[in-house]
Amino acid sequence: MAARESAARSAAETRERFLRAAVRVLAEQGVGGLTVRNLAEAAGSSTIGVYSRFGGRAGVLDALYERAFEQLDAAFAALPPRSGDRARDLLDLALAYRRFALENPARYAFMFERPVADFDPDPALRLSVLRSGFTHVVDRASPPGASDEDARRYSYLLWTTMHGLISVELTNAARSPLPGWFVGQDEAAREQVYREGVQAITAGLDARFSV
Repeated sequence: MAARESAARSAAETRERFLRAAVRVLAEQGVGGLTVRNLAEAAGSSTIGVYSRFGGRAGVLDALYERAFEQLDAAFAALPPRSGDRARDLLDLALAYRRFALENPARYAFMFERPVADFDPDPALRLSVLRSGFTHVVDRASPPGASDEDARRYSYLLWTTMHGLISVELTNAARSPLPGWFVGQDEAAREQVYREGVQAITAGLDARFSV
């Protein structure tokens, strides 16, 4: 019994080491670095170790995809309790989402875009991780007295607005600065535009879904 428990613990620890290495490779090298050889080197192991734990690169990508959403869940879970100031609480949520994206743009792209052409997460996995993250948004964004359907619609429109603003910001940041562009290149200016976008959409949604 003790031997089996020790073996299971060792297997879990090895898997975790590989996953942490994959997160690190993604952050430092982008999706192009997510090769079996690179992952093995980053984890201090052999390519055989990757295949034995994950079955190959596809298994690593599935596990990394799930881990990325777990990290998003953790970022949302770390938010302070709702204060009663609805506008403040929604802005806290939105800013946490932006921080998560800017902290590791390659991870964010891996989650929501398709930078790895041959990687398409299993639909059941996608549904599970998206539902988990979206639940955090619904819990904080639902208007008082709204039906479940309206709460989901409100939250989805808020989430997709946040996502759109962040995606444009990340795309612009990855390219040469635009001379004369009205949005400043400094962090304060970019965050201010994001805040204004979130505040505008929440004001409109509050008016649309008021009861």
